[in-house]
Amino acid sequence: MTQRFLISGLALVLLSACNAEPQTSDRVTSVDLDQPAADAPPPSPPPPPSLAANAANDGQPDLTPATLTPEAERTEKGARNVLLSFARAIELEEWDQAWAMLDEGSQSQWPRAEWAGMFDDLRDITVAVPNGRMEGAAGSSYYTTDLIITAQDADGRPIRYEGPIVLRRSNDVPGATEAQRRWHIYSLDLSATH
Repeated sequence: MTQRFLISGLALVLLSACNAEPQTSDRVTSVDLDQPAADAPPPSPPPPPSLAANAANDGQPDLTPATLTPEAERTEKGARNVLLSFARAIELEEWDQAWAMLDEGSQSQWPRAEWAGMFDDLRDITVAVPNGRMEGAAGSSYYTTDLIITAQDADGRPIRYEGPIVLRRSNDVPGATEAQRRWHIYSLDLSATH
């Protein structure tokens, strides 16, 4: 459907705005907005779909693990709370949020850009984190399981990253900081196979 707008008395409006003597006009002009003017530049093309539709790694939604009661935080439920948030961040291509859940040792193993680049060309990402085992040692608790990432690479071939992931928290020992008493990803070892 062609949209048309009527313009009448434009000179009257412009002249009155400039304190000039108004002149009336009975002339009505029709403008067709669907037809570009002959000397008008062509309209800009829309942004590429990859830029317009790709909301990956934009920090949304916030995947910070939910706050648990102190009793639940100490248990396997606390460890899985962090683990599932980490897995969800990878599935949603929120690389920065997933990277922030790694401890400093794992972050130095995979600097932020390298971490994101490892997954950058993957599509249809699915992450599995089966039940693991909980252990305690010398004032710390550990939760160990496997992380299994399946996806398709840029050529449509299946790819799989798999390896052990260990979460750790300091038990309520004197001198432990609040951050140390929260579960965090202590180590991660991933191997890729096509």
